[in-house]
Amino acid sequence: MGRRLSRPEVGLLGELLAVRHLTLHGRRVLYRNYRSLHRGEVDIVARHGSVLTFVEVKTRTSSAFGRPADAVNRQKQQLIQRGAQDWLRRLGSPRLRIRFDIVEVLLIPGEVPRLHVIEDAFGLPDCSVTGR
Repeated sequence: MGRRLSRPEVGLLGELLAVRHLTLHGRRVLYRNYRSLHRGEVDIVARHGSVLTFVEVKTRTSSAFGRPADAVNRQKQQLIQRGAQDWLRRLGSPRLRIRFDIVEVLLIPGEVPRLHVIEDAFGLPDCSVTGR
């Protein structure tokens, strides 16, 4: 019916849907698209009760190549972890519970968008939390 979305447009739509979904499910979004000074990045920073969550959004227009979360490999996790550590440093390294979540968004043409939240999808390496 309409034109095909570009990759950046697909990503942006996925993030907008993820923010809406997280908000409707009790999270308070604090920041979007955080880029740290130390080559880190976080799509969404949100509070979920007493937990500070760092959320990666992965959007796909097909399930032919596996789940969207499969794209969050070790290298991507490290980018998100660096972004989270920088965020925490800017807060003065508070003693907060943190969690890394992934929101999978499937935007298959002709279907209703599907979202799936994977809580605690990965963590920080043990050596990263020393002194916190």
